[in-house]
Amino acid sequence: MNSEKRLQAEVVLTTSFQDADPMGVIYHGNYFRFFEAARHALLEKIEYSYLAMRASGYVWPIIDVRVKYIRPVSFNHEIRVTAELAEWENRLKVKYVVYDAKTGERLTRGYTLQVAVDMETEEMCYVSPKVFLNRVEAWHAR
Repeated sequence: MNSEKRLQAEVVLTTSFQDADPMGVIYHGNYFRFFEAARHALLEKIEYSYLAMRASGYVWPIIDVRVKYIRPVSFNHEIRVTAELAEWENRLKVKYVVYDAKTGERLTRGYTLQVAVDMETEEMCYVSPKVFLNRVEAWHAR
């Protein structure tokens, strides 16, 4: 892993009324949608979108997730969500941070773990598929 060049992406979102609970605070389960938006941007950077995953013969289900809620977020709040590829050789670990888009204050952090599953055999891969590793290596070589 090249620690000097980190594969990261970010998205800026405005939370909506439908994201909030009756108290006007973003419901905890909606953070996964925010993480998903940032993860999607991250995978697009290496040209391995969900359609490319499927075309390569693999799906990548999430097998573990961790979220640390630091400060509450209300609806109609502009947030910046970053995603960083932390591990990729044997599994996909993506770290996330949610910031207040205006102040830069950290509001939430977390990670997801995903593993490759061969679509044909439905077996979990213990090493990330070469097609994915090649995309990450190509990005690092730029």
